[in-house]
Amino acid sequence: MAVFVIREEGDSLQPPHDIGIVIEGVKVLNRLPSVAHACAMLFGLIYVLNLSYPGELEHTFDALQKLFMEIEPKKMTRKVLSLSVKL
Repeated sequence: MAVFVIREEGDSLQPPHDIGIVIEGVKVLNRLPSVAHACAMLFGLIYVLNLSYPGELEHTFDALQKLFMEIEPKKMTRKVLSLSVKL
């Protein structure tokens, strides 16, 4: 699963042509207004489709969910709690 941003090569100051979400190699959403919106939609899709976080990004997704989106913040793992204290 991933958030993608398509823009002209070498033209990072212009707005992107497309922002969307890919899950298991299939584009499920596109033409989203921002990367932040795409991240929020990705969390919604993970919840609605009852998907597991990718193994190598499990702690990253958990930290985003608990710290920044404040979804179930009282159920932090030790690693996320440690990061929270450092922030």
